[in-house]
Amino acid sequence: MNNSQDGQNSQQIDELLHSIYEALMNSRIPQKIKGKVNEEINNLKSFTLDARPARIAIVGRRGAGKSSLINAIFSEMRAEIGDVKATTGMGKWHTYKSDLGSLEILDTRGLGEADKPEEEISQSSALEEVKASIKEKCPDAILFLCKAKEVSARIDEDLGQLLELKNHIESQHDYNVPIIGAVTQVDELSPKKPDIPPFDHPVKQKNIADSIEILSTKLRDVVSIPVKVIPICCYLEFENNKISYDIRWNVDTLLDYLIEQLPNEAQVVIARLAKIRTVQKKVARKIGASVAGVTGLIGANPIPGSDLPVITGLQTAMVTTIALIGGKKIDQKGVIEFFSALGVNVVAGLALRQVARQLVKFIPIAGNVISGVIATAGTYALCEAAIAYFIEEKSADSVRETYKKVFDKKKKENEKEK
Repeated sequence: MNNSQDGQNSQQIDELLHSIYEALMNSRIPQKIKGKVNEEINNLKSFTLDARPARIAIVGRRGAGKSSLINAIFSEMRAEIGDVKATTGMGKWHTYKSDLGSLEILDTRGLGEADKPEEEISQSSALEEVKASIKEKCPDAILFLCKAKEVSARIDEDLGQLLELKNHIESQHDYNVPIIGAVTQVDELSPKKPDIPPFDHPVKQKNIADSIEILSTKLRDVVSIPVKVIPICCYLEFENNKISYDIRWNVDTLLDYLIEQLPNEAQVVIARLAKIRTVQKKVARKIGASVAGVTGLIGANPIPGSDLPVITGLQTAMVTTIALIGGKKIDQKGVIEFFSALGVNVVAGLALRQVARQLVKFIPIAGNVISGVIATAGTYALCEAAIAYFIEEKSADSVRETYKKVFDKKKKENEKEK
């Protein structure tokens, strides 16, 4: 999204969250619950106003597939691939941009390479280059890449350098950086056929499983904790900057797990950027579950009327965040149209905080204990309806049906628990 649109989005969200905070402070809700709601406001703020590109350090020796992974994430030619000679030079941060956002990658030159890279280098070794970049900016996570055919090769030096990097990040930034292992180029494991996903030959699957186990064991022995290892294939061919051949496999699984390890402020941008619906929906549901828990607490408070702006404000903020995850606008053609699809009579041009007030008529609150049930069910239903609209791009009729089905289901479940 362009800077102008990002600025408009931020202003709308800032005004909405500020309105929720004011309504919270002026309400008669018990102080303990106010604290939990304020925590949720800050949580939503981290996903929206504080959102930033994820910072990922990709580590591995030449040929491990660092550049291929970058291209696989973007579905575009973003990094040059060196088939023979080392290509990546200085271990520096690269910002990769698209209309949906940015991703910051520390694409290091191979730790164990013998040749000098084609690009300029600034330090005497790959490790020193990476350290210099880490001092400049703290990675959110490290991806350690190893070719499937080389997990049993001499990678002790690479693993030792990985541990040194992890310790360097902790000393520089006081951050225990998560490490994720990736076994790359699994398509090259024997038997060569099948050579397209899902590589379901039993022998090939066993070889993939063995490579995961070997790398997992080596990583655990070095960093002293279990490290998740995910097998991937990132092979793409491009013609005229368009994908002409695509056998990517398990990249969505890697991104799904990676996002779980990232701070909130880095999750929305990468989920939007990757354009993988399963990943986007997982982030959206995480936010929805969190908001539903808090709105249920407020709704269960027997204080008629005072909680309504806070509940509907939080729900509107949740819907807005899901719109951002789906890469959509939050202006009249975004959130406004979503609520209109649900049958809420929202006048075009209203600010988000005004939209939140109109939702009161759509999700009635009885002012007693049952209102907690309704508030929770309504929040879950709005979350799933927003996913259907902004991420799955379903029709208005389908979105309304999703809302009704989820609302009725959650209401029954919550009433049974009472």
